[in-house]
Amino acid sequence: MILQGLVKLACGNAKGVEEFSGTKEAFSASLAPLIAFPLVGAGITAASGDWKAAAVGLLARLCAVLALPVITYEFSRIFGKTNLWLRTATALNWCFWLVLPAIFLAALAGSVLVQLGLPMMRAEKIVLEMVALYLLWNRWFVFKAGLQLNIWRAGLVLLASLAATVLFAVVPWVAGMPAPSLDLTSLP
Repeated sequence: MILQGLVKLACGNAKGVEEFSGTKEAFSASLAPLIAFPLVGAGITAASGDWKAAAVGLLARLCAVLALPVITYEFSRIFGKTNLWLRTATALNWCFWLVLPAIFLAALAGSVLVQLGLPMMRAEKIVLEMVALYLLWNRWFVFKAGLQLNIWRAGLVLLASLAATVLFAVVPWVAGMPAPSLDLTSLP
């Protein structure tokens, strides 16, 4: 059901939302991998000796992950759609994984562009912009279909979710917190 829902939503079929359960258990299952990866990343960063960056990175990523369902709930409450929020939040969590096939297809498109004579840097920029636009569209579409909103309200929820993501994911580093170390040679 989850894979069918992802495929439908990825292709712009609003019925894909119906493939996701609106239970607390389904929501928890969709959230678990989104929490596990930041935990592993923080563990690797901490193992390299950079505890401060590990803690800040973990908290920032957890806040960014948890902000999306909170924003989904708040806007569903504002728009009188609270009966739809849990299913929508579950679908949004699973739609995070669409980034993987999107990047794969972008790499394929980028290699075609390079073969057609486009410089590598330009091809990379084009395909990364395509992936970003697609993922933005997908999040907007899930808000629209899941909460049964018009295009403008879905756009408003999208903007709020992007602002929260930027706030929690980027601001700690902009404020001077150290970026996590990528030097794996210092691991035990």
